[in-house]
Amino acid sequence: MSERPEHYFSKHPRSRVKPGLIRACLRKRSLQFLTASGIFSQKRIDLGTRLLIECMILPPEGTVLDLGCGYGAIGIAAAVFNPLLKVTMVDVNDRAVRLAKKNIELNSVTNAAVKHGSMYEPVKGFAFDCILSNPPVSAGLKTVTEIVTQAPDHLTGRGKLEMVLRSKVAGSRLLSAFENAFGNVCVLARGSGFRVLMAEKTQHTSQVI
Repeated sequence: MSERPEHYFSKHPRSRVKPGLIRACLRKRSLQFLTASGIFSQKRIDLGTRLLIECMILPPEGTVLDLGCGYGAIGIAAAVFNPLLKVTMVDVNDRAVRLAKKNIELNSVTNAAVKHGSMYEPVKGFAFDCILSNPPVSAGLKTVTEIVTQAPDHLTGRGKLEMVLRSKVAGSRLLSAFENAFGNVCVLARGSGFRVLMAEKTQHTSQVI
């Protein structure tokens, strides 16, 4: 029987580490990221991540969660764009977590930290003003849906979830998940076959979920 292929959402990648370095201009800011094999989009900032970074609406201050951070592009960009934010990044892949920690130092970021674990488990009991995510669609639509449905429990009042998905994936099922969890959803941006969906927690959200 052949060995199952290793996914970038594996907890402990066993593939041989092949390091890399990405230099990118995001919102006119030059950033760089150490990458490695066994990590999503190791050779460039993928188009979905770039779209989310370019259009994301960050709170003027407060806390931000980058869920499924990979090597840290979204969370580090948010921390750089607004130094008043406190950014927490989470990933189940321990190789990704190590890289994200190195990339925080590489980009001289002082307002971000990384936690290892699955979904919201590492930040259980915490609430954020904004949750950003380029979710692991390859892990299955059920996982992505759970990220959406559990988000209100981890958001402050008026907190927002901003998630990038391939347009063909962001169909009726996920739009319904946003509506059911928040009572609202809008398309923040479109481009390169992706959509950024955004929903806001309101005083009625708890009655919807």
